[in-house]
Amino acid sequence: MTSRTTSATSCAPRRPSWPASPWPTDHLPNLTGVTTSPTFRSLANPNYRLYAAGGVVSNTGTWMQRVAQDWLVLQLAGSAGGTALGITTGLQFLPFLIFTPLAGVVADRMPKQRLLQLTNLGMAVPAVALAGLALTGAAELWHVYVLAFLLGTASAFDAPARQSFVSELVDPTDLSNAVGLNSASFNAARLVGPGLAGLLIAALGGGVSATGWVIAFNAVSYAAPIWTLRRLDAGLLDSPALVERRRGAVLEGVAYVRARPDLVLVLAIVFFAGTFGLNFQITSALMATEVFGKGAGEFGLLGSFLAIGSLTGALLAARRPVVRLRLVVGSALVFGATVFLAGTMPTYVTFAVLTPLTGLSALTLITSANTYMQLNTEAGVRGRVMALYLMVFMGGTPVGAPLIGWIGEEWGARWTLLGGGLLTIGGVALAGLAFLGRGRLTLTAVPAPSSLVPRVWDDQAIARAQK
Repeated sequence: MTSRTTSATSCAPRRPSWPASPWPTDHLPNLTGVTTSPTFRSLANPNYRLYAAGGVVSNTGTWMQRVAQDWLVLQLAGSAGGTALGITTGLQFLPFLIFTPLAGVVADRMPKQRLLQLTNLGMAVPAVALAGLALTGAAELWHVYVLAFLLGTASAFDAPARQSFVSELVDPTDLSNAVGLNSASFNAARLVGPGLAGLLIAALGGGVSATGWVIAFNAVSYAAPIWTLRRLDAGLLDSPALVERRRGAVLEGVAYVRARPDLVLVLAIVFFAGTFGLNFQITSALMATEVFGKGAGEFGLLGSFLAIGSLTGALLAARRPVVRLRLVVGSALVFGATVFLAGTMPTYVTFAVLTPLTGLSALTLITSANTYMQLNTEAGVRGRVMALYLMVFMGGTPVGAPLIGWIGEEWGARWTLLGGGLLTIGGVALAGLAFLGRGRLTLTAVPAPSSLVPRVWDDQAIARAQK
């Protein structure tokens, strides 16, 4: 038997293998022997197809609850809605900062198929509790805060396992496609979920109890991924050997990333974008209610408009054969610019028209950064690396969300977007200058190393590799 180790080279895949095809290619062999479109080729894999189906249902419920939870906070907080939204969002993402390093170790130690079933159950419990409180009219603001933190805790353990599990479902040549399709599924749900939630809340009276029915749907939706995960064919999973329990596992993941300037650059970029730019839950709510004087229906529709661009970006990402650092940097700068421009829009209609472009640039940034991290990280340490990625990407929200909410109350809702866009552009520019301008990194990568000792990604190393 193969001994347990963190080295990817010691893990013999249990899934049937096929010859690697150089990118780009239009038609790849797949598990069913059916030729598929390059955009949807990962769906030829029966495990991925089943996994994706469960995700569509759960993602729709997730987006419905996001709108319902935000509207519930606005109903309970009254004039202090901006600050309350910021606190709620911050508490929901705070566990990513606290628990994600541990969650990455757990993801490398436990079978991810089993772990994901437990985390989905863990996310369903606070949703059931919040739905019950809202439906009975007993909900108070502190209830939302506590349950948002508990939901975020389960999500913090779910995310690293879910992100790295994709590489066990599909062949490495299809990983970029699968990540893009995952984003497409998430944003297809975003296209339907927020608008549906807003319409349901409005139809049910727009009060606290109306949000409870929407949140209850989300609680039930977690049954879909739990069921589909149980139905996966374990013999087709390409699972790496589990990491043994030992001291220093978290620090090993940190050391791996620190020795890779390219990964550090990606982390710096997603920190600024995630902390200051990706606060649509707050900015859309404040713009819809305070600037344009709209209700729950129009607020929910903004999420659907955003999803039009996000879904387009996800489908484009699924077709993209190669992800380079220049795409991560460029998409982050474009995203920051669109956030800033959104803050200047004079009417609800012009704001809504620009929203798809914001979604497109945001999704391009998210998928390119995610794919780059997974494709250029070894299997044995991938759970911990993706945990660090998520900690940086989402861990800034507990700082950024309350700050953005406070800015909205003190300076006006428009400055949540104007300030967020400027901070994103400035942060990405500084990160690019720090890592690119000093010659520490090149935008053209050599193949990933075959052991946990990473290759030095400087110009001399590349020159040696090309000899």
